[in-house]
Amino acid sequence: MANALQQLIRERLDREGWSYGEVARRGGVPRSTVHHLATTERVVRMPQAGTLEGLAKGLELSLDTVRRAAAEACGIHVYGSPAAEDPAPSAPRSGDPEVDLLIASVQRLSSDDRRHVTALVESLLGRAAKPDQRD
Repeated sequence: MANALQQLIRERLDREGWSYGEVARRGGVPRSTVHHLATTERVVRMPQAGTLEGLAKGLELSLDTVRRAAAEACGIHVYGSPAAEDPAPSAPRSGDPEVDLLIASVQRLSSDDRRHVTALVESLLGRAAKPDQRD
């Protein structure tokens, strides 16, 4: 079964009659990258921001659409809905894709790991609130 990113790329290529090379050229990414993302069954880690931007440009889709498909392909559920739709009331979007991805990723951590992340965030926030204190 194809993952969300594979489906998105394949549907767009089929609908428009494009090749991997055409998408790569328009997006400024290597053809091998487009081919890999379109054919790999399991995306192990989130593609880099530049890759997602190039893929979105090459496919003539919004970056948010491509980022969401890539996140889903990695097993990360991104809460909220695309900008064209109303956000889910229980999970408002932050407006920052990195924050949305972080929020969604935390759900995949064990409860012990979430406590560590919470402690780290509290520590960082405390340090940011006291800028004249240096480590």
